[in-house]
Amino acid sequence: MLDLFLFVAFPYVATFVFVVGVAYRYRQTGFKVTSLSSQFLEGGKLFWGALPFHLGLLVLFLGHAAAFLLPGTTLAWNSHPLRLIILEVTAFTFGVSVLVSLILLIFRRVSDPRIIVVTSKMDLAIEIALLAQVVLGCWVALGFRWGSSWFAADLSPYLWSLVFLRPDISAVVALPMVIKLHIFGAFVILFMVPFTRLVHFIVAPLHYISRPYQQVIWNWNRKEIRSTATPWSKARPRNN
Repeated sequence: MLDLFLFVAFPYVATFVFVVGVAYRYRQTGFKVTSLSSQFLEGGKLFWGALPFHLGLLVLFLGHAAAFLLPGTTLAWNSHPLRLIILEVTAFTFGVSVLVSLILLIFRRVSDPRIIVVTSKMDLAIEIALLAQVVLGCWVALGFRWGSSWFAADLSPYLWSLVFLRPDISAVVALPMVIKLHIFGAFVILFMVPFTRLVHFIVAPLHYISRPYQQVIWNWNRKEIRSTATPWSKARPRNN
């Protein structure tokens, strides 16, 4: 019964809450769907924490997504030992990057007085959940090698069985406890997303990649308007 709850019932509940919650927040409070950046309050530790965190998280997500969506291709890639080792080392490296950067971000949030003021209980809850998930992921990578292969062979069929409403947990229940916790943790984070700052990923400015670049033409002499000797004027500089 516990396995049925953890790997059948709860994944459906988490997915339902995620979809409905994200849609509700976007439609009802669209302009508040943001990460609520605290960069103006503290920027040094944020830079060294946020950049490797987001980059590492993106790489890990794409890696997991590839093993889920393209299990056959993943296994074919891993059929060559060198390619398998490159994939595993790369994934673990980015996992450690996320772990270190997340620890730095949590330290920043609980140690800086200005950041503490704008920190909510859900901010700490989601960061702790992410930290636990990353620790479990690194543990799995070290203790149960070649995770990309057994993910594609065992977890991908399990996840697809959920998608097609024919849950099959036979492979999951036979896995070690740490891997079960890692799987359950992923659905816990999915459940928490609509109630946290993580929801801001739905408004990521991905259109910036393909849109034409913006050309700015100053009609004022930049040296003149930046000089302290220039009198202040109500008229703003015009640009196109």
